[in-house]
Amino acid sequence: MLNETKSIFASKTIWGAGIALVGAGVNVMGYTVTPADQAQIVEAVAAMMTAGGSLLAVIGRVRATKAIG
Repeated sequence: MLNETKSIFASKTIWGAGIALVGAGVNVMGYTVTPADQAQIVEAVAAMMTAGGSLLAVIGRVRATKAIG
C-alpha cells in the first residue's frame, strides 16, 4: 500500500503529468507530442535523475572527511 513517502520529484506520476501539460502547450503552438513521446521523456528524465544521484553519491563519498560508522 501507500505507507511510505517519497519526494514529489521522485514521482513518475508527477513527471508524467508535467510533461503531459508541456505536451498540451506545444500542441497549441502547432507541434505534436504523442503519448509514446511523453513516456520516453519521462523515462529519460528518470534515467538522468538516477545517474545524477549516483554521481552525487560517489562525489560525496570521495570528498567525505569522516568514515561511515
